[in-house]
Amino acid sequence: MINIFYAYAMKNTKMSRLATSTLTSGVCLALAGTAVLSLTEAHAATPSGTSISPAGHRLDAIASGPVVFEAGPITVTCALSESRAASDTGVRNKIPDAPANANPKGAVAVRIKAPVFKDCTTDAPGLRATVETNEDHGPWQVLLRHGTPSTAQLSIPTNGFVLKTSGLLSCTATVAPGKAANVSGQWEAGAGPAVRIEGSQVPLKIEGPFLCPKSVTTASISARYEVHDTTDTTRTISVGPS
Repeated sequence: MINIFYAYAMKNTKMSRLATSTLTSGVCLALAGTAVLSLTEAHAATPSGTSISPAGHRLDAIASGPVVFEAGPITVTCALSESRAASDTGVRNKIPDAPANANPKGAVAVRIKAPVFKDCTTDAPGLRATVETNEDHGPWQVLLRHGTPSTAQLSIPTNGFVLKTSGLLSCTATVAPGKAANVSGQWEAGAGPAVRIEGSQVPLKIEGPFLCPKSVTTASISARYEVHDTTDTTRTISVGPS
């Protein structure tokens, strides 16, 4: 009888040890799996670098439709806008030469000529509008960053964009007053790459007579600029990982 109880106790002890070992192994595997998953998620969340090609090529940025500015009660629409490389031999409208066309930690900046805006109209009868741009206080740039989706920021230098109305009311609206401002957008990849800006907000200062809406301090911009390779028209400007 004693041998029977002893055998039974030994059997239970072995089963208990086996269960404990199995449970411990399972916990270790679960923790290991969680650690691997966490590392994978962290790696996936880490933004990649950026590379723009073809390095050293010149480009034109031409609006494929109207550019729309909305500031308080006034909407201004410009039928034409562009920044062209033309005969410029400097750094403007040019993808940086390698290795500066790549940044393993973020965006790549492409300097452009201050864009021109033509044939601008307003939604108010008797109110005319013109837009002047300049590089007096810094460069105009497009900051491109690879991602899902890839992004594009239009950097406007301090006081670099001035909209003036005349006729019914003479007001002056200055974008990026006091310091440079970035206009957020997206990079559209493909055979016809483009920078798309949809209702992005920019700081604004309005000056003029009493009736000018001086309390308005932001404006929205909507535009789509197609980007063309002018060095080799058979090539396409692309934004990829570094």
